[in-house]
Parts: sequence; structure tokens; C-alpha cells
Amino acid sequence: MKKTLILALTSAMSIGAMAEGYQVNSFSAKQNGMGHVGVAMKLGAESQIFNPAAVTFMNKTMEISGSISGISSECTATTANGTKYTTSNPVSTPLNISSAFRIYDNLYAGVTLYTPYGSGIDWGRNWPGAALNQSVKLQVFTVQPTFSWKILPNFSIGAGFMLAWGNVDLNKGLVSASSFDTLLGALGTIQGVSYTPYGDVSPAYANLKGSSELAAGFNVGAMWDINDQWTLGASYRSKMTMHVKAGDVTVGYANDQARLVLEEQLQNLNYTNFEAKMPCPSVLTVGVSYKPIKNLILAFDAQLNGWGTYEYLDINFKDQSQFDQHLKKDYHNAMTYHLGAQYGLTQRFDLRCGLMIDTNPCNKDYYNPETPGTTKIEPTVGLSFRPVNGLSIDLSLMYVYGCKVKAKGQYDDFIAPIYNSTMQTYANAMAQYGVTVDYTPLPTTGTFAADYKLHALIPAIGISYSF
Repeated sequence: MKKTLILALTSAMSIGAMAEGYQVNSFSAKQNGMGHVGVAMKLGAESQIFNPAAVTFMNKTMEISGSISGISSECTATTANGTKYTTSNPVSTPLNISSAFRIYDNLYAGVTLYTPYGSGIDWGRNWPGAALNQSVKLQVFTVQPTFSWKILPNFSIGAGFMLAWGNVDLNKGLVSASSFDTLLGALGTIQGVSYTPYGDVSPAYANLKGSSELAAGFNVGAMWDINDQWTLGASYRSKMTMHVKAGDVTVGYANDQARLVLEEQLQNLNYTNFEAKMPCPSVLTVGVSYKPIKNLILAFDAQLNGWGTYEYLDINFKDQSQFDQHLKKDYHNAMTYHLGAQYGLTQRFDLRCGLMIDTNPCNKDYYNPETPGTTKIEPTVGLSFRPVNGLSIDLSLMYVYGCKVKAKGQYDDFIAPIYNSTMQTYANAMAQYGVTVDYTPLPTTGTFAADYKLHALIPAIGISYSF
């Protein structure tokens, strides 16, 4: 019986940080100001991320740059009765440090460190969707050495080798408060004991924490200067898989009453490790830049994110294969569109503006509010100031508006088998005395549905020096 209950419980557990929301599109403070466009632009050392082929166009001996963004976000979930729940999210800080240098006039090399994936959200411990998610903190870092070769005066190629690692820290409710209250009511009737109901308080919860092994991939690109006005670019970042090989599980309880009722079923989770894999999808980007006049650059990128490979989330428990999970996600590939403009106001000032539209790859029938997957509309502004030759200070601000999405998430309700078995046993016993016990069995699958919205502000600052 105990193994059955633990199996039902672990069926409800998932590393919820694996969703659309953890892809970061804020690599550069400079490019954030113009819709994060860049595959067909000559960005110096930062081009290692956007398009490795563009590095060789920087026409400098060496450049060093760095930037950091602060993502301040807020998500809301509104239930059918109109109750609104709001997150209290930590500030996420994706960063980029890049350097590149000339080997020959037509050959450059460099290395960059950046955070392509990350997420931070906190719904609080006690809310109706706790069985899906309470909080998540996810970080993925990538280091990429790069070579860029100008084959022709107006055509170049480039390639980088990506090494990535990361960590995840997830909290989620293990028990639906409403189902637990139903069980307590039944136990109280049978035992003649008064139990305190829980309402929206999560009776038991788990912390899943783990670090991934190194993952490897590649980033390749090409750039073609058609003429003095038009430039075409394309890049491809390969898929990587982040593998948590031995994550830790820790179970907690709301109070002593919940511990008394649940600990026998849950305590074994504290003595095992979980293994899981998460996809970092491939990204194919093509773009164009255009200079209608000397001081003005217009650019457009179309980016295909390969989320279609994320069909299932597999979780395996060490030495307890009977508890392994195969959870359906059923994502689809999604597009991100970038449009931006840069105007050289003076020799020392550049002004920028842009727009990014990031479409939602999530399946609304298998939804999890780690960072709600919505189509995002993101206007941006920015500027650069060059106080001395070779030094640039970059500032930008991006606003993220997440379009409302109506979705539902499903979880296995491990309380249901306990309640149904308890009530059936009680009904059979009372029937021997001619007493009929009527009860409605609990469904073994629970559902939480809500209308989700989000918005965020992303200020960024960067600095670069070249000579």
C-alpha cells in the first residue's frame, strides 16, 4: 500500500522549470535597446552570441564587453470565481562577458560567457495551484570559444563551441489542500476526531534541487554584405540537453497534523535521488539590416525556436525504477520576431528603439505555471554614450507584456486513492449493520485552470572597450 501511495505521489512531481519561460532574450544591453536584433549586424565581440560570422567585421585589434540585465517580473493567475493570485518574483540577472581579438586581417577569435536560459518565479507556498508549482529558480550558463573567418571581403563564416551547465531549485505542493480536507473530513467521521481544515494551505510540499552535468553544442553563422546598404545574416545554435543526474528531494509539512497523517507515505522521498533531463532547444535565426542613410540602421530578425522536441519530461528515481515518470508536455516550435532601429545622433551618442514578439510554444492542456507561457509583446528603447574613443556605455529598457492565456494544468491526486479506499472499506463495514454510507469517489486526476498574464521590466547596462 505504501509503495502505491508513493508512486501516485511521485507521479505528481515534475521539474517544473522546464517551460517556454526559461529562454532568455537579453544577451546584450546594447541590442536590448533595439528589440534584441543582431544576426545581420556587426556587433564586435558580442556577435559571438548573435552570429559568430560577424566578429571578423569588427575591424579592431581587440574588444572586451560586458552587460547585465535585471528582469523584474510579475505574473497573475485569475480563477473562474474571479480570485486573483500574484507572484512575488526575485529579480533575475542574465549577463554576458565577451572578448574578441584579431589573429589576421581576415581571421578573428574570441570567447564569451552568457546566460541563454534562466527563470525565477514565486507563487508563494499556499495558493490553489501549489500542486503544480510554488516556486522555481533556474540558471543555465554557457561559455563559447569562437572563430570567425572572412572568406571574401564581403562574406564571412563563424563557429563557436558551446559548453553549458546549470542548476534548478523547485518547490511544489505534493498534496491538494481541497482533497486533503475531504480526506480529513472522512477520517474525522470514522474516528470521531476533529481535524482542522486547510483551505488553501498546502499540507505537504517538496523541494527538488539539482545541478546539471556539462552539456555541449555549437553555434554557427554566416554574413554577407550585399552592398554598402544591405547585409544578410544567419545563425544556428544547436540543441543541448541539461542532465540532472543526482538531484535531491526534501519533503516538508504545513504543521504537525499534516505530518502525522502523511509522513508514513512521504518519508521515503527524503532518501532517494532523482534524475531528469531538460531540453535547451535549437535556435535558427535569419535577418537583414539596412542603412537608408549614413547614421541610421534598420534591422529585422526572424528566430525559430525548436521547442517541438520537448514532448515529454522523464524523471527517474535511483534504485526505484517503479517510480519513474514519463510526463507529457507536447510543445510545438515557436517564432520570435525582432525589429530595431539605431540612429547616430552625434559622434558620441546613439539612440535605439525596437520591438520583439515572442510567441508561445506551450500546450494549454498540459500547462504548468513555472513561468506562464504566453505570447509576449516587448517594446524597447536604448542609447549608447562614448565619452572617449573606444569606450562605449550602453543603457536600455525593455517592457514585456504577456498576452492573456486561458489554460489548465493536470496533476495526479495521490489523496484520491486513500480517500476512495478508506470510504469503500468504511461503507462495507457499515453495510453489515444495515447502514448505507453514500459518498462520491474523488477523481484520481486534479485540474487547476486559470487565466494567466504577466508583465516585466528589463533594464540593462553594458560597457565595451576596443582598440
